[in-house]
Amino acid sequence: MAFRIITKPLFFPKSILFKNPNFSSTICNNSHPISTLLQRYGFPLHNLHNFLKSNQFLLNSNVTDIETSLKILSLFNSSTNFITSTVSNCPRVLDLNFLKKWELGISKLGVLDNMTMIQKVLEVSRKFDLYPDDVLQCVECLKGFRFSSVTITRVLEEFPMVITMSEEQIWGKVEFLLGIGIHRSKIDSVIRMYPGVLGFGVENKLKPLIGEFSEMGFEPKEIRDEIVRNPKILRSEVGELSKCLRMLNSLKCRVPVKEKIFSDGAFRASYNVKLRIDCLHKHGLSYRDAFSVLWREPRVVLYDLDEIDKKIEFLINVMKFDVYCLVEVPEYLGVHFDKQIVPRYNVIEYLRSKGGIGDEVGLRSLVKFSRLRFYNLYVKPYPECEKIYGRFVDVKVRHGHPEGLWKLFKPPKYSDSKEDLKNVRSFMEQLR
Repeated sequence: MAFRIITKPLFFPKSILFKNPNFSSTICNNSHPISTLLQRYGFPLHNLHNFLKSNQFLLNSNVTDIETSLKILSLFNSSTNFITSTVSNCPRVLDLNFLKKWELGISKLGVLDNMTMIQKVLEVSRKFDLYPDDVLQCVECLKGFRFSSVTITRVLEEFPMVITMSEEQIWGKVEFLLGIGIHRSKIDSVIRMYPGVLGFGVENKLKPLIGEFSEMGFEPKEIRDEIVRNPKILRSEVGELSKCLRMLNSLKCRVPVKEKIFSDGAFRASYNVKLRIDCLHKHGLSYRDAFSVLWREPRVVLYDLDEIDKKIEFLINVMKFDVYCLVEVPEYLGVHFDKQIVPRYNVIEYLRSKGGIGDEVGLRSLVKFSRLRFYNLYVKPYPECEKIYGRFVDVKVRHGHPEGLWKLFKPPKYSDSKEDLKNVRSFMEQLR
């Protein structure tokens, strides 16, 4: 039965899909009634061509039925953004029979003011052929587990697949959280902070993950406290945090940096490394290269994820370097963005535009030059660059000792007595 559901065709046969040979010209001229209708409900013209090309069944649908479906959608929420995003994400939601049943039953849910929730629930309901009574049954089930209304709304927004789950499946996740020692009063906040935990398997995901944390040497209380503080830890794959912790233990960096990384404990430090590995991977680095970058430049762990994203986007979009330059120069992610990266880049770009640079300045030179060396090479010879370099132009040579320290080493001066003078004269006479 499951196999038949999975392989059920979602689109019309090709003979119907390509029934209209003049598709491109018809849509480009905006002469098709469906195209005109969708534009009237707020669909942007520049996206409409590709949308209808991917969903040509709409062109063969009854225009009156589609218009009626759009009117029903507007009753749920009159926002243009709601209608366009819902239809774009799930065009099959325009099925008239489906929407008529929802029009009659959606008032039972009492969530007409939550656009995001309605959109997510409609998309999942259309995919799995569910209706308001099914969703209401799921809501009552969540209430039976003593979840607050805020948590239930959050679950339907972030994890709408919950409406396809049985009561036993949901209870299995709650029972697991209780089993690892989380107090019943904390379960609601854990689910509210990360509803996705309801979608994990207990035997094949959650239990092996907790077993890994224990093997890493963490006490049950520490594991429990970290999960309550940040339930998204449960999103980690088995083996990820172990690898992150091994990397942290092998770091060879300055003691203050390592102490700051471990300031909140090894568990949280390992998870912070995992988040930064995922961030680098998201921007195109392999996991192997991401680990290499963090091992060679541990200061990356101390920066916020938004700061790392900003640096990488600046590197790629503004400086026009490839993301793999980070493997060669990981120090780029460890320096201050506003104090070092931006001012130096602005100076180099100005000199390049004026033809003042003979050789190309690479990322390594831009980042690894000391403040004094960069100033002497690219700022001091060009007075106009001092304004570009801003307040960082005031570069001074650091001496071995503070100014005036020599006075402390000057021997004290004592007044000469008559006896001292007599001894000096007698000594000098002996030398003659």
